[in-house]
Amino acid sequence: MALFGRKKNTKPVADTKKVVSRTRAKKDPIAYRVLFAPRITEKATMIADKHKAYVFDVSPRATKAEIKDAIIELYKVTPIAIRTVAIPKKKVVVRGIIGTRAAGRKAYVFLRKEDKIELI
Repeated sequence: MALFGRKKNTKPVADTKKVVSRTRAKKDPIAYRVLFAPRITEKATMIADKHKAYVFDVSPRATKAEIKDAIIELYKVTPIAIRTVAIPKKKVVVRGIIGTRAAGRKAYVFLRKEDKIELI
């Protein structure tokens, strides 16, 4: 029985879910899902000069092993240590509008003295 004079559609609906193959997921480079961008700030450049460490914005779910693999894949250098720091979200006011700056995560990547990463 139909409400308001309309008949119910009794045809079976085709499955619309797309299945992503596992082989395609393995071919995607992990580096672009883990490392977002180098973090170029005054503090980051002082740390790079003094301690031979580079700062990157990374995925909040990335592990230190994934970050290390991404650095090796992209820059062809092996880090000796990696330290990660959570960046909390902040309330900001821009032109009288109250909003929030997104939370995130950054990683300090320490290299040997002879290694170097070119950030342009």
